[in-house]
Amino acid sequence: METTDAFAGLECVDCGAVVDAFEESHRCPDCGGSLESTYEYDAIDIDREALADRPFDSQWRYAELLPFSRESAVSTSEGATPLVECPQLADELGVGRVLLKDEGRNSTGTSKDRGASVAVTAAARSGATDVALPSTGNGGQAVAAYAGRAGLDAHVYLPSRSGFTNKAMVNVHGGDMNVVGGRFDAAVGAFEEGLAEHDDWYSLRASETPYRHEGAKTVFYEIVEQLEWAVPDVIVSPTGAGTGIVGLAKGATEFRELGLIDDLPALYVAQASGCAPIVTAFDDDRDDHDPVEHPDTICGELEIPDPGASSRVLEAIRRTDGGAVATDDPDVLEAAVRVAQATGLEMIPSAAAAASGAWELAERGAFAGDETVVIVNTGAGNKEADVLRSHLMGQGV
Repeated sequence: METTDAFAGLECVDCGAVVDAFEESHRCPDCGGSLESTYEYDAIDIDREALADRPFDSQWRYAELLPFSRESAVSTSEGATPLVECPQLADELGVGRVLLKDEGRNSTGTSKDRGASVAVTAAARSGATDVALPSTGNGGQAVAAYAGRAGLDAHVYLPSRSGFTNKAMVNVHGGDMNVVGGRFDAAVGAFEEGLAEHDDWYSLRASETPYRHEGAKTVFYEIVEQLEWAVPDVIVSPTGAGTGIVGLAKGATEFRELGLIDDLPALYVAQASGCAPIVTAFDDDRDDHDPVEHPDTICGELEIPDPGASSRVLEAIRRTDGGAVATDDPDVLEAAVRVAQATGLEMIPSAAAAASGAWELAERGAFAGDETVVIVNTGAGNKEADVLRSHLMGQGV
């Protein structure tokens, strides 16, 4: 497996064991804990000027802080998405600035492309021929796309509630689509059965591979550069499995470790009230979550009742003096419509949970009035335009 010079291997987040990335790729062999990519930061020679001289063309401009080189990456030039100023939203929230990080501009229309690029690169470099994962939809579409580009077979397990676009595009990209009756936990069960039957399948499940949030962390790198090295006061991110928040926290920590920034942003989790295990755990001051017994939300990407990374998410939001917020489906849908009408930007309902969450935080008095708030839009609205249109029709529009 070809790796970058500073990549030091994998470390267990539970017991601290150091693992050779050439030998293990998913779980700690000592305790079964999650693995984390680690780097020799003293060996990384990167500064603001060096980055300014590079084209702002993809997440691989940060290759020194990724496990693999740009030349070896399975990439569609994902990343380098715009950070859009939204003055009307700033006025409505009563803060200094609101900016929307528009991840819907990625190749498959979501932020999942970043992690899929790194994770599929890892699978290809390890000699895998098949990759597999359970997904609520967007992650499965992204992995199918990148697996196809790498010449790998993708096996994607989706709950029947997943959107039509995701299902269709898994097939279009050549993936083996398995639609499972029920909700996400049923898809996870079917995936686990498939994995047990195929020893040669390489798992890209969000809570198992250490590489998907390595791509997600580049969202933070870009935000800070786009703000001319000013760290935003608040970043609100929609959260299902937790990959995005874990990535944002790692990206911020790494930039501070390298002396590129001095402060960390307050990271806020946004979930839908119908499936908010991390918000509930945060409100109850617990270090882990209880699975949601009966999840029910229109925000399909967030309908993950038992997120594997919840303890890491909770640690991240507490360490950054952030928090967690949940809002009801009608408020989420209304937020998506409001963002579209006020800014011209389109959000899938699951991403609009972050916008709805920001409004809720403002109503709670969480903002002093001069903050810079970044809302992460994890997906393009046209992927679920039917849901938003149905919401408007229900209002007689």
